[in-house]
Order: sequence, then C-alpha cells, then structure tokens
Amino acid sequence: MELDPLLLSRFQFAWLIAWHILMPAFTVGLASYIAILEGLHFFTTKEVYFRISTFWIRIFSVAFGIGVVSGVIMPFQFGTNWSRYADATANVLAPLFAYEGLTAFFLEAAFLGVLLFGRKLVPPWAHFVAALMVAFGTLLSSFWILAANSWMQTPAGYEIVDGRFYPTDWLQVIFNPSFPYRLAHTVTGFYVTTGFVVVGVAAWLIRKGRHAAEGRIMLSMTLWLLTVLVPLQIFIGDQHGLNTLEHQPAKLAAMEGHWQTGSGIPFVLFGLPDEANATNRFSIEIPYAGSLVLTHSLNGTVRGLTDFPPDQRPPVAIPFFAFRIMIGIGSLMLLLVATSWWLRWRRRLFDSPWFLRCCMVMAPFGFVAVLAGWTTTEVGRQPWTVYGLMRTADSVSPSLSGSDVLISLLGYMLVYLIIFPSGAWVMLRIIRRGLDEPDATTSPVQGGRPSGPVAVQLQPEGERS
Repeated sequence: MELDPLLLSRFQFAWLIAWHILMPAFTVGLASYIAILEGLHFFTTKEVYFRISTFWIRIFSVAFGIGVVSGVIMPFQFGTNWSRYADATANVLAPLFAYEGLTAFFLEAAFLGVLLFGRKLVPPWAHFVAALMVAFGTLLSSFWILAANSWMQTPAGYEIVDGRFYPTDWLQVIFNPSFPYRLAHTVTGFYVTTGFVVVGVAAWLIRKGRHAAEGRIMLSMTLWLLTVLVPLQIFIGDQHGLNTLEHQPAKLAAMEGHWQTGSGIPFVLFGLPDEANATNRFSIEIPYAGSLVLTHSLNGTVRGLTDFPPDQRPPVAIPFFAFRIMIGIGSLMLLLVATSWWLRWRRRLFDSPWFLRCCMVMAPFGFVAVLAGWTTTEVGRQPWTVYGLMRTADSVSPSLSGSDVLISLLGYMLVYLIIFPSGAWVMLRIIRRGLDEPDATTSPVQGGRPSGPVAVQLQPEGERS
C-alpha cells in the first residue's frame, strides 16, 4: 500500500496543533487571572489572594512548560513537511514569528523566573509587575501567532513575484480583514476556557470542604468574570461569522451546511451532509433563522456551496459538526452562568451540590470548544493554505515520502501521549494537594510590614455573595 505524504502530513499537523493549542488556551487566561490575583493581594493585603495566586502559579508553571515544548515543534515541521509553503510565504510570515520571539518570549523569559521563584526575593510590587508582564507576554504571543494565521485566512498587503509572497504594506499584513475578529474571539475563548477550569476546581474544593473560603472566592469571582465573558464571546462570534461570510463564503457555507444560494434560508440544527448529492440527510431546520443569523435579516441572501467549483469547497462534514459542538458548548456555558445569577439571588451559590457538580463537569468543556473552533477554522479553509492563492496540495515538501512522515508521526504521537498525560497528572496532583497555608517565611512584605499568615475569615454575607 502506498502511503500518501500529503494526507499523513495533514494528519501530523492536526495532531500537533490539537495538543499544543490546549496549553495556550489555558496559560493565556491563567496568566491574566494570576495577574488579577496578585493585584488584589498587593492593593488589599489580604492573604487569601496570596494563597490562591500561589496555588495557580504552580499549575501555570507546568502548563507553560508543556506549551513551550510543544510549540517549538510547530515551526520546525514547516521546514520538514511543508517546505514549499514555507519557501513561498517566508517573506511575510517569518517576520511575524520573529516578532513573537522578540516581544512575547522576551517578556516571558525576563519575568517568568521572578513570577515562579521570586516570591521571597523581591518586594510584592515587583512580583505583581512580573505577573503583569507574563500576562502581557502571553497576549503578545497570541497577537503575532493569530496575525500570521489570519493572514493565511484573509491575505492582504502582499504581492506575488515568481511564486513567492512579498509584503507591500505591513499594517495590512498584520491587521488583515479577519485578524481583529479572530484575535478577539480566540483570546476571549481562552479566557472563558480558563474561567471554567477555575470554577470547576473551586467547586471541587467547596464540595470537599478543603480550603472552602478560597474556593468560594474563586467561584464567585470567576463567575462574575464569566458573566461578562460568555455573552461577549457569543457577540464576538457573531461578528466573526459576518466577517467570514464576507471574506470566506465557502467556509461559512460548509459550517452552516448550506448548499444552494438563496434568501430567507433556514438554520440547520442537525443533519448529515451528503456531498455527493449536495444536500443534508435527516435535516432539522429552523425556517429563516439562517438568514437572520448570517445577515441579520429574515430575507438576507446567502451563497451556497454549489456556487463554488467542487475542487474549491472544503470537506463539509468536519466543519459542520465542529461548529455545532462549539455552539452547543457555548450554550451550556451561558446556561450555567445564568443559573449562577439565580443562585446568587437565592443566596445558594455555594450550597447547591447539584450546581457544584455541574461546575466540575463543565471544567474541561472549554478545551473541547477551543478544539472544535480551531477545527472549524482550519478545515473550513481547505483546500488552501493561503486562502484562494496557494493550495495545501502544493504546499507539502516535494521530496517527502509517505514512510518518512509515518515514522515522524508515530514518534510525535508516542512523545505527546507521554508528555501531555504526565503533565495533566502533575497538575491534578497539585489540585488534589490543595492550597498550602503560607508561613511567616513565605508571606510577602506589604507596606514595610509582614502581611501575616492568618487567613481572612469571610463573613456569612460574604460567603453568599
């Protein structure tokens, strides 16, 4: 049997990015959360924020390390598996990746050590600044990576000379048409993902009766944040969809399972896409809702997949179902947040075992939503690496054999199936150990005096807020 190097290279890239993106989805949000906790401790001198921050810094260090290791491989395989793509786009994309190293990695390398090991060595304000810089570094990393990815989705500010892309306007390259929407949607999704992890851990601590005061603060504080972030993410997703309709209509048609161009189209809740016959089997639809969602008009016109040549259509089933998984999880998240509002009003937020169990169950769902969203984006872009300009089939390394890719793929699979479960096991051990009580030697100095190891005792009213 002949092994297809293109198919195996695509599968290898999917395997690597699927595992890697789990770590930025956690560390970007967690770095900002830690910065908030450090700021609250610095300005209020309350020990409870110090203990919560120290707890999450330990988890962050593990996730960050895994993310760095898995991230190094991503640009490496551009040269091994996608050399024609790398050669054609290097003048545009290589500087963007270099900017990430010069800005994001510089900040993280300079301040990560202070955040992880400087608690007893620097004053509280310096530790707070280190937390802010690490958080800012993770956001800068997201900025440059998403600028590069968005340029591949909606290329702008370039010219093509002898088959190679050359930048003509760097502002257009970076701030290409889809970049603002993709940056906002992705980063907010990372924050939401981290928020539900924190909520799940807090619910577990409350149920176990271990460090319940800290658990209540984490739960209440994070649910307030999610009260803003989840509806905001839904709104940004809608705006991102409108941008996709304008610039990548074939992708949007595949996401919606929409085959024929028309006005007043329905929204397909469920169906089985049949590409051979350009239809959906066993379809469940809401009349006019497709046009309403996509054009904000009941009679809006939307292009269908049959408007595009068959060789320019993405595979429909994968983005179709991935998109619905993402939307379904978003709806569950909004329902959980809305339930928390009702429980706050009833003063039962911390005393409802069924709600705490739901919070624990929802903890990993953000990662599933991120994977579903990324799958929608990347598979929906096919058959292009640079949308409308360079095909995936023309991007793979010319001298690559199927056996070469298979060997490297099996190696990556083995290593990743060791690294990621091991890292998850270490993080779960930290969570099971709980929050260590600080002593007089580890407690920071605030305002020239020890802030003290005594835990803040919450008032009954505070416990139910």
